[in-house]
Amino acid sequence: MIAEFRLPDLGEGLTEAEVVTWLVAPGDSVTLNQTLAEVETAKAVVELPSPYEGIVSTLHAEAGQTIAVGAPLIAFDVVGEEPAAPSPSSEPGEKAEPNLVGYGAAPTSSGRPARRARRIGASAPATIDTAVLEAAPHDAAPSAVDAVIERPRSTPPVRAHAKRLGIDLVLVAAEVGDRLITRNDVDAYAERVGVHDRAGGGVHSTSSAALPASPAALAGEERETRIPIRGVRKHTAAAMVQSAFTAPHVTVFHTVDVTATMDLLSSLREDRSLSAHRIGPLAVVAKAVCLALGRTPGLNSRWDEAAGEIVQHNYVDLGIAAATERGLIVPMIRDAERLTLTELADAVKSLAEVARSGKTSPAVLAGGTFSISNIGVFGVDAGTPILPPGQSGILAVGAVRRQPWEHRGEIALRQLMTLSLSFDHRMVDGAEGARFLKDVADLLEEPGRAMLLS
Repeated sequence: MIAEFRLPDLGEGLTEAEVVTWLVAPGDSVTLNQTLAEVETAKAVVELPSPYEGIVSTLHAEAGQTIAVGAPLIAFDVVGEEPAAPSPSSEPGEKAEPNLVGYGAAPTSSGRPARRARRIGASAPATIDTAVLEAAPHDAAPSAVDAVIERPRSTPPVRAHAKRLGIDLVLVAAEVGDRLITRNDVDAYAERVGVHDRAGGGVHSTSSAALPASPAALAGEERETRIPIRGVRKHTAAAMVQSAFTAPHVTVFHTVDVTATMDLLSSLREDRSLSAHRIGPLAVVAKAVCLALGRTPGLNSRWDEAAGEIVQHNYVDLGIAAATERGLIVPMIRDAERLTLTELADAVKSLAEVARSGKTSPAVLAGGTFSISNIGVFGVDAGTPILPPGQSGILAVGAVRRQPWEHRGEIALRQLMTLSLSFDHRMVDGAEGARFLKDVADLLEEPGRAMLLS
């Protein structure tokens, strides 16, 4: 019988998602909980597991198409009665094994289902760009059309980059072998075959084998590029506008002598017992923020308009702003106040790696009580960050620069950093904001002061 799987609510009340890529095709056999597709919400790229075992009958959406929650996504030809989706709650004594927000069926065997090999040009028609195929050397993919191969392995941003250049990843996979295809692999292939990059306004290839574009070709290129507003960019824009025109923002600045902190980090890097941890200035700032928030709870609160209350959090879910190819996201470290310096450093590193891969889960992006934005990595000293919705404070961390500074009555070269604190003036008075900023600054100027705080 035919069973339909509709797009589930992927959390946080999201109403739609874009199909990034299908991992199955009509005629494929799928097992319970096998990944069907990758979809992009306003917050993250999410893998959708299969709630049924059977044969794929119909794909109701194409890659790149945006569909609403509850709309038909895929249909299966299943044997017997249609299995019921698991209930969000279970009876006492039952063992619940929910999948993505309660969708999908509980696995019946251990181990991860293996994705079956697909024949390019057979069971699933390939979408090979013939122009690129003809431009490639004949030995680039000796049997790219007839061979039975696995779908090329890559991340959503890399697939999007290859699609924009008109490059089929099958051809790239034939060169790099059975490993994850990176953006550099795609660019190297584009350079070799002389593929135009319109977004970059030029030609990828700089080798002698690739001829420069003719003036006529350049004249025929579009003078503008229109980029659809969707996904993370759409969500971020709406959230920032809402925050900017809801919470009365105030930003205060403070330049800090962080020479002692940098000396501490230098000594920690020389400690072999800590070689597995990459402890940097951001981790120290995160630790200082967690300690300072204990003395200024107003900066760790949210404004509940409906209840007419200010909700003070007795925990710190620390957001770390991350710039990705998909836009700005703010994944968080839950209960950050309980972590040691090395644990915070590991958490920050992990968040950054997952964010760059485009695999940050909606759960990690939901909530947050205070945020940090490290603008120093871009060589920027200060700014006026906008509060994430629902938070009362965000701290922007500037670049560390060696500059002349008064030290012990003399002028000396010191390592300086500027902190920029934005806060919601409905909940935080100027004095409280200044006290928090001074507490963070004191801990960075003299890390030993952390011993005085409980």
